[in-house]
Amino acid sequence: MRGHLSHDTLVEVPAAVIWDIYRSLELGRLLNELLQDEIGTVEVVQGDGGVGTILKITFAPGIPGPTYMKEIFTKIDDEIRVKESEVIEGGYKDFGFEYCGYRLQIIEKDAKSSIIRSSIEYEIDDKLQEIASLVTTKPMEILAVGISKYLREKTSSSN
Repeated sequence: MRGHLSHDTLVEVPAAVIWDIYRSLELGRLLNELLQDEIGTVEVVQGDGGVGTILKITFAPGIPGPTYMKEIFTKIDDEIRVKESEVIEGGYKDFGFEYCGYRLQIIEKDAKSSIIRSSIEYEIDDKLQEIASLVTTKPMEILAVGISKYLREKTSSSN
């Protein structure tokens, strides 16, 4: 069985500004600084933030599901502002998912706002389809809101 979930978060931050954060390791640094209690922590296992970089995300205590996951960046496209990764250890794989991939896309709405589209694609054996309901975009939604709030505050304080 294959599945797909997607969520759009409208943010009052220009697409280029959001993309600068999302395309780099700065996203993990800000997650560690701003959202450790809500999401968890990110650690670079290998790489410099480009394709092939492996991250370990340790989820905050109390979050239902797996305690950690490792993902590898499989695509970073600056032209269409897309970043894709695949879970290689932990995460939904611990529940029997054969594949789990994340996609983040920054879509320009106008000069001052953009949409962060957070998506998950997964594959799981048909016999395990009842656990597909565990899949959620909630951590990515929390991340989008937290990062945009940080950037708005940073922008307003520098004016």
